[in-house]
Amino acid sequence: MSSLSVIIVAAGGGLRMNSAVPKQFLPILGVPILVRSIRSIQSMLPLAEITVVLSANDVDRWNGISKEYGIESTHNICIGGATRFESVRNAVSSVGECDYIAVHDGVRPLFSKEMIERSLQCVKLNGTAIPAIDVIDSFRVVNKDGSSHIIDRSTLKAIQTPQWFDATVLKSSYEVNYEDSFTDDASVVEHSGHKITICQGDIRNIKITTPMDIAIAEELLV
Repeated sequence: MSSLSVIIVAAGGGLRMNSAVPKQFLPILGVPILVRSIRSIQSMLPLAEITVVLSANDVDRWNGISKEYGIESTHNICIGGATRFESVRNAVSSVGECDYIAVHDGVRPLFSKEMIERSLQCVKLNGTAIPAIDVIDSFRVVNKDGSSHIIDRSTLKAIQTPQWFDATVLKSSYEVNYEDSFTDDASVVEHSGHKITICQGDIRNIKITTPMDIAIAEELLV
C-alpha cells in the first residue's frame, strides 16, 4: 500500500497554445513539459504512486515519448474523459489504497520541493491542502450593463496545484455529478461538505498555457 498517490492530469488539447501538438508534449529547453512534471514528482516523492491521465488519442504518442526519456515504468496511465472533472474522476477511481491523493496539472512543471513539503504537512493536519499565492493585479467585477466595481485583492488568492486530499475524502467527493461550479478539485471536495485549507504556494509554479509561458519557464530554468 502506497501512502501517497499523485494524479497528473494531461488529457487536454491546449487550444490557447495554438499548436498542433498538445501543450503537455511541447518542449521546455528540449524536454517535454509532462516529462519534466513527472520527473519532479518522482524526485520529490520517490515512493508515491503516479497516475498520468491522457486522452485516448495521445496514448501512443506518450508511450513513445516516455520510452525515449526512460520514464515508461514510473507511472500508470488512465484514460481521461470529455471534461477535466471526468478525467480526474476516472483517475481517482483507478487509484489503489493510499492515505493521501494529490491532483496536479501536467503543465505545471516548476513547483518546488519546499511547496510539496508544506502541502504534505498541511494535508496531514487538515485533510486538505490547496497551494495558493497572493494576487498582484487589480480586479473588477463587470456587470451585465457594463458597469463595474473594484474587488479588494487582499481577499483573493490564485490557486495552484498539486492539490492534496485525504484519499477517502477525495474518492467520496468524486461520486457526485458534475456542476458548473466545479473549477478545480478543491471545489468538488468543498461541494461535498469538506473544509478547504489553503497553504502557501510558489510564485514560480506557473501553468504553461500560452507560448509566452514557455518563454518564461525557460528563463526560470536557466
